[in-house]
Amino acid sequence: MDLYEYQARDLFEKYEVPVLAGIVADTPEEVKAAAEKLGGVVVVKAQVKTGGRGKAGGVKVAKNPDEAYEAAKSILGLDIKGHVVKRVMVAAGARIAREFYFSVLLDRSNRSYLSLCSVEGGMEIEQLAVEKPEALARVEVNPLTGIDAAKALEIARAANFDEELAPKVAEVFVKLYDVYKGEGATLVEVNPLVQTEEGDVIALDGKVTLDDNASEVRHPEHEELADKATENPLEAKAKESGLNYVKLDGQVGIIGNGAGLVMSTLDVVAYAGENHGGVKPANFLDIGGGANAQVMASGLDVILGDEQVKSVFVNVFGGITSCVAVAEGIVKALEILGDTATKPLVVRLDGNQVDEGRSILTAANHPLVTLAATMDEGADKAAELANA
Repeated sequence: MDLYEYQARDLFEKYEVPVLAGIVADTPEEVKAAAEKLGGVVVVKAQVKTGGRGKAGGVKVAKNPDEAYEAAKSILGLDIKGHVVKRVMVAAGARIAREFYFSVLLDRSNRSYLSLCSVEGGMEIEQLAVEKPEALARVEVNPLTGIDAAKALEIARAANFDEELAPKVAEVFVKLYDVYKGEGATLVEVNPLVQTEEGDVIALDGKVTLDDNASEVRHPEHEELADKATENPLEAKAKESGLNYVKLDGQVGIIGNGAGLVMSTLDVVAYAGENHGGVKPANFLDIGGGANAQVMASGLDVILGDEQVKSVFVNVFGGITSCVAVAEGIVKALEILGDTATKPLVVRLDGNQVDEGRSILTAANHPLVTLAATMDEGADKAAELANA
């Protein structure tokens, strides 16, 4: 789960990371009141989960409350890369002398953590990595030892901070890692981390991504950070049913067991769709090993609730769960859904007890179900039905 900037700021403050005062506001009147409370120069910042806010006009400096009011009027309702601004944060101003970059993230490829750091902050890290890769230090972080004072100093020196400034930023790096570890995050990023004209080091803008798996077990309070208003209703419905679902922009609904199989199915459907009007996969849905009737019904209910879906491809390999259980699950799921199931299903079964599973579906003779012998055949038929 990605957090809004104001949520990241609050977490930073909890872990004693130096931040500026900030007040969240939803209307121009609230922004004006916040500016009056903070006093002096403030910055009105759009709260959206995407980058490039400044370039899009979503960040404005205001010298007084009236200017803050006008800034809010121009920012609220602004569309930034498809994200409509409904809330802003009014932050206290700072006299910035220098801007830096720091992040710690999960490095899945190396099964470790990675810190990225640079004395050149303020620009998008992807742009910096391309234009000046030598300015971006990459330091592996051992998950068992994390970032202590010595490691933080190593990172600072690798990023070419001078000997006077390195100890100051290193202190902040340690606290930012405390956020990363303490909250079960997969990313903690500060861009920019600044040094003010007074010499203070402050996290001016934060980005935090929390691991949903950690949140469910260790941090149930993270549920309060979710923005229900902007959450995709189908994804929210799937989450309530414990399904691993991601909405895509296509016409062929996908159900499979195992992330690898589902990802392969997406590719095969996309390829088959090129011959049938360019139809594409409509979702990622992994039902895992428990393909019983209720799980299958929940999955179909979510997919069939997508108005873009024209057909569904159920692609299951029976391993621990046999094809018999899957087939019975499909039949019972269609009984549970009743008249709400109106779109054709193409089913490909393989693996444990495949012949028995296919026999169950054949005997059921449901008008919506078509059996396919192979994944390619099933993908082609599902794409054909979606195009029809």
